[in-house]
Amino acid sequence: MPVSQVGEEMEVLWTLLAERYGRGGILLTSNLPFSKWETIFKVPMTTAAAIDRLVHHSVILELNLPSYRLVQAKKVVDVTTGITDEPAAGSARPEPAAPGNPGDS
Repeated sequence: MPVSQVGEEMEVLWTLLAERYGRGGILLTSNLPFSKWETIFKVPMTTAAAIDRLVHHSVILELNLPSYRLVQAKKVVDVTTGITDEPAAGSARPEPAAPGNPGDS
């Protein structure tokens, strides 16, 4: 569920986190580091509480990889020219970034 800065959507996300906390697992993906989550919740105390519930007893996987959708879009052949943007066979993939604190990316 994409979350914008609309009050109802923030309330739904907060309710989900509060209801699931201590009861079962939750899988959440975000393109925002924790340091930017105040843009979602607006209130620093609520932001801290949401992050606290998420990271308590959690495993955080930070993937610094190229966008799957972007890579797939580049593979699409331009029907007018027949040219693809696909990288040449055997070309090197970018090295993943060194792991760090998930909230600092």
